Amino acid sequence: MKRKLMLVLVALLALFAVSAQQKEIRVLLANHPYGDLLKSAIPEYEKATGVKVNVESLQESQLTTKLTTEFATRSSTVDVFMTRPLQEGKMFYKNGWYEPITGYDFSDYPKNAMDVASFGNKAYIVPLVTEWEVLYYRIDLLKKAGITVPTNFAELEAAAKKLHSGDIVGFASRGKGAAAVTQLSSYVYNYGGAYLDKGKAVFDSKEALEAIRFYGRMLANYGPAGVTNMSWENIMPLFQAGKIAMWTDASVFYGQIVDPSKSQVPAENVGIANFPAGPKGNTPFIVVSWGMSIAKQSKNKELAKDFIKWATSKDLAKRGMLANITMARGSVWKDAEVRAKIHPSLIATQEYAAKYGIPYDRPYMSAVGEARDLIGEVVIESINTAGTSPKLEALAKEKAAAVNALLEDTGEYGVY
Repeated sequence: MKRKLMLVLVALLALFAVSAQQKEIRVLLANHPYGDLLKSAIPEYEKATGVKVNVESLQESQLTTKLTTEFATRSSTVDVFMTRPLQEGKMFYKNGWYEPITGYDFSDYPKNAMDVASFGNKAYIVPLVTEWEVLYYRIDLLKKAGITVPTNFAELEAAAKKLHSGDIVGFASRGKGAAAVTQLSSYVYNYGGAYLDKGKAVFDSKEALEAIRFYGRMLANYGPAGVTNMSWENIMPLFQAGKIAMWTDASVFYGQIVDPSKSQVPAENVGIANFPAGPKGNTPFIVVSWGMSIAKQSKNKELAKDFIKWATSKDLAKRGMLANITMARGSVWKDAEVRAKIHPSLIATQEYAAKYGIPYDRPYMSAVGEARDLIGEVVIESINTAGTSPKLEALAKEKAAAVNALLEDTGEYGVY
């Protein structure tokens, strides 16, 4: 009898151990405003569910590298992770690293957001954050110089020239190779160009080259020193310190540059406007910059599914919006409390980009990292020569051929 009782107790303890093990998940987040918000809210989830969330936060490229390494070696214990649909989506899907997301209501997300979150007829990513390119500017500096907010590239260049001085940088945007590619995209679109067309590289076209030359000229003549080594994380502190008059970049940074705990520039002196128009119109990018997925290798998929529903809920999306994080859910943009808090110009630029924008800010392909590096070389050549390089066209053709080779290697050449 005692032996039977002992066996029952052992079995119960084993069952309890398994149950306890299943009440723990591993979540990888990006060092991003929404990742930070989510990390701070996770104790609420743990208290409500009893699930222990082992959370790690990494810089975006480190996150991709860590996930790629763990998934490729099949050593991963990751259950849920933040992911960039345009940067790694195709590669992760092709490699079978995403778990299809079932039983989730995606009706609150725009169609263009779901286009990059789905493959075939299945969703693999829940869109989290959307962003579009805007013009940040110093209201006080433009007013002092008698300059109206630029609405096109000619006005942007004229304003940058007038504002640029020993103390103030007239204009800034990303200049660091691959990092510059996303922000350059809107310039390319507004000149009538593209990175890819019908599954082939076309950034060596006349229109794209005109955009690349203009971008190079602007940053060489009116940008910060050392701009070819700068991405947003290098430029934003300069804007917050009051050293930059105008800056084109993603809308997601608005909250940080008006945060009095982070910026020396009073919020009332920070303006946000539609990205300026180019010779062929105004179609800035509007993209899903971050989403959230369940790892195919996860051994806790039901727990992961529950967590992802919470982490991408309307409640947390609203909290994100109130913290000036531009969320992908459509309903939160119509929430009365959100609209009362969010700057009207941020809402206006979102409405414009949602209506006219293009849902890609880089080549949409599996080998997007390599493609960005190649295009980045063309961008740096343009910046270093203020857009006047006589070899820019040949360099662009060479890099376009290299991107086409990448497309061929992955079976995506001519596929669209």
